[in-house]
Amino acid sequence: MKIVNLTPHCITILRAEKDPLVLDPSGIVPRAEQHRERVGSVDGIPVNRVSYGDPIGLPAPQADTIYIVSALTAKAAKGRNDLYIVDDSVRDENGRIIGCRALAQV
Repeated sequence: MKIVNLTPHCITILRAEKDPLVLDPSGIVPRAEQHRERVGSVDGIPVNRVSYGDPIGLPAPQADTIYIVSALTAKAAKGRNDLYIVDDSVRDENGRIIGCRALAQV
């Protein structure tokens, strides 16, 4: 199975009884289409209502390939069973994410 990282970040998957799997960014970063509507302001700061539409820049499904994407992109791509997000994050003593223990589907 080929795993393609479609996020802008390096992903480290901490696997039980195996070395960590490090996935560098592929250079392709799909996003969910974003719609913004101004609905008011708070103390002079604009307040918008944001909604998300279809994914933009998402590669077509490929045999024996899964893609790791953002949660918003995965939610926007209804019907795709080849999209995963990172799950069960592991943090260091300063609270920074250093890896994950699993993948998930939304």
